[in-house]
Amino acid sequence: MFSQFERIIAFRYLRSRRSEGFISVIAAFSLTGIALGVATLIVVMAVMNGFREELVTRILGLNGHISVHATTQENSSNFTSVSSNLQNISSVIHVTPILEGQVMATNNKKYTGAIVRGIEPNNINNFPILSNNIVNGSILDFKNNNGVLIGQGFARKLGLRNGDAISIISPHSTSTAFGSVPRARSYKISGIFDLGMFEYDNGYIFMPLGLAQLHFKMPRSITRIDLATNNAEIIKKTTNLVKKAVGPGWKVQDWKERHSHFVNALKVERNVMFVILALIILVAAFNIISGLIMVVKDKEHDIAILRTMGATRGQVMRIFFINGASIGVVGTIIGVILGSVFADNINSIRLWLESLSGAELFAPEVRFLSDLPAIITWENVLTVALMSICLAFLATLYPSWRAARVDPAKALRDE
Repeated sequence: MFSQFERIIAFRYLRSRRSEGFISVIAAFSLTGIALGVATLIVVMAVMNGFREELVTRILGLNGHISVHATTQENSSNFTSVSSNLQNISSVIHVTPILEGQVMATNNKKYTGAIVRGIEPNNINNFPILSNNIVNGSILDFKNNNGVLIGQGFARKLGLRNGDAISIISPHSTSTAFGSVPRARSYKISGIFDLGMFEYDNGYIFMPLGLAQLHFKMPRSITRIDLATNNAEIIKKTTNLVKKAVGPGWKVQDWKERHSHFVNALKVERNVMFVILALIILVAAFNIISGLIMVVKDKEHDIAILRTMGATRGQVMRIFFINGASIGVVGTIIGVILGSVFADNINSIRLWLESLSGAELFAPEVRFLSDLPAIITWENVLTVALMSICLAFLATLYPSWRAARVDPAKALRDE
């Protein structure tokens, strides 16, 4: 595509002499700008992918792909037969009745709000993200209806350890001879979990369903039924089948509807960040234009000599095209390497920066996750790289065309 003659001249122009130092600086800034823009875009795309994947995985790990809520007390008490009907749907993997309510938890004069989630002990295996992340204690006690599970952050907040008793105060009062008093009861802690998700690790108590029904005075009742399907992304067909199976009196929601604020926010943030950070590459492309125009102006005498020696306008244009495109390609390659390495080690870099600055750069209570996730997909890397190279190629067209239009006679006469 390019002759050896064109490549030799183009690369010779990349190595500036002392008198051309300013032009060399512009080329270096252009290359650095493209490299930083590509690296930043790759890191941001990887973090956005990581956030979505982690949030979806952890949210769906503790919640169903589809939730079925009872709208009447009668339907709530009839959950057993409804669960059996739902289990017969071919795309449904498992069905989990859940009773959930807000409580106040206390220990040693420390108080905090919490959410109690009651599930059948045998259904704990339906949530491997929970059963596989017990860091203290045993899941067997929970399966034997002997105790509750709390998060590591929750235990730290109240100063609790495995085997301790936690007092849970229900908002529903109990009538006594002295009036209504809040209903409180102590439960043994059978296990402590660490899911890496701030909301659950710091505010959820998992309790056997029978104990939860007794505590909330809702015998044989639940608040919802969670369903896991064989494909969380293609959910609409199964949702329609579930609506037909449960009939009226039940509200059916899939996870995309329930957590649309998370999914939509991440999607918007990802697209906006892509556009904003792509401007870095665009600015670097304009630097290529200005740098090449200065090179063309400086090399008009050389271009005139090349033309008089037989070089065609096409060859001159290709020489300067190679010159500018090389900056774009090399900058893109450096940016891809930097961005991939940074994204792959982002948590280590975050911890190092936090130890260096003494400030918390990634607050779990704000981002919902304990770690900063990053997932590099080669589709994103390829998209960013192609965009960068295309912008660099486009940036070389006008200066190259200008170089090809230099009049040899006028250039030599002005010299």
